[in-house]
Amino acid sequence: MARLMSTVGQRLVLALSLLVALIAPALAQAHEVRPALIQISETGPKAYDVVWKQPMVGDLTIHLVPHLSSGAIDRPADAEDLQPGFVVRTWRVRTGPPLDGQSVSVEGLPQTVTDVLLRIRTADGKVVNDVLRPADPSRTLALAAPKGLHLPAYMRLGILHILTGFDHLMFVLGLLLLIGPSWRLVKAVSAFTVAHSITLALAALGFVHFPSAVIEACVALSIVFVACELVPVPGRPETLTHRYPWLIAFTFGLLHGLAFAGALAEVGLPAGEAPAALFLFNVGVEIGQLVFIAAALAVIFVLRWVRARLAWDTAAFARAAPAYVIGGCSAFWLIQRIFAV
Repeated sequence: MARLMSTVGQRLVLALSLLVALIAPALAQAHEVRPALIQISETGPKAYDVVWKQPMVGDLTIHLVPHLSSGAIDRPADAEDLQPGFVVRTWRVRTGPPLDGQSVSVEGLPQTVTDVLLRIRTADGKVVNDVLRPADPSRTLALAAPKGLHLPAYMRLGILHILTGFDHLMFVLGLLLLIGPSWRLVKAVSAFTVAHSITLALAALGFVHFPSAVIEACVALSIVFVACELVPVPGRPETLTHRYPWLIAFTFGLLHGLAFAGALAEVGLPAGEAPAALFLFNVGVEIGQLVFIAAALAVIFVLRWVRARLAWDTAAFARAAPAYVIGGCSAFWLIQRIFAV
């Protein structure tokens, strides 16, 4: 009887794990790594060009419409161009009200998880960068303020990028579950950080270039690999990943850095301030990553405390479920991105 109950229990654990793995990809969406961009270039006291660059998937775009409080761009664009993964609209204002004091906003932004990078270049060479977020979709332009580049916008962009990057976070979670809270985790995360910092810098500064669709597919493949390593297989010998997790983290970190660079390249780096903007973006990514690891560790400790007080054994489910969930989501993304390639 006990043997029968054990067999039934194992099958139930497997069924639940498979069910979660099937449902999770439908609930989890790989993040949109490309923020939108509003670029305003002032050419005279009452003349400026407004460029709106919005990401698109296939032929579809979400409802996002840029506005100036003067209504200067509340009309059809003067030019529209389709680029790979983006639609670009340009308005040329030649006799409009001055930019200083106007408000710029994005209609529909509060209903999305998209960020919008705002870049303004005045006629006297002043450059301002900022980020519009769903919770803060408008900004009043104060161009008469002291000259200076608001580079911290790139740090915020890095933080938001990683915290909404479910595929990157899932890879980090896989490493955390594979290694556990120990000094080996610190070593692996450090290797991952060094690796993606290298490729992020090389790609963002134009020294290397790879098709973004291929890189995104390889990122999904890296998560599939980690998920396979998480699957509990009785009697399986210790793999290279278990012996040297830092090496695997470094290797795949190079891929993830190229994906980070793809997000940054689409909005561009400010002229003359590229190294500082790149550094702050990378710092933002690291801050977001550390926040996620801290939160994940807290959740793991709470779940362990709860499991220890349950009347039934949940060890098998706790070992199998994360592997199937991570594997299901990453396999879904991999197939989706292979078709995109």
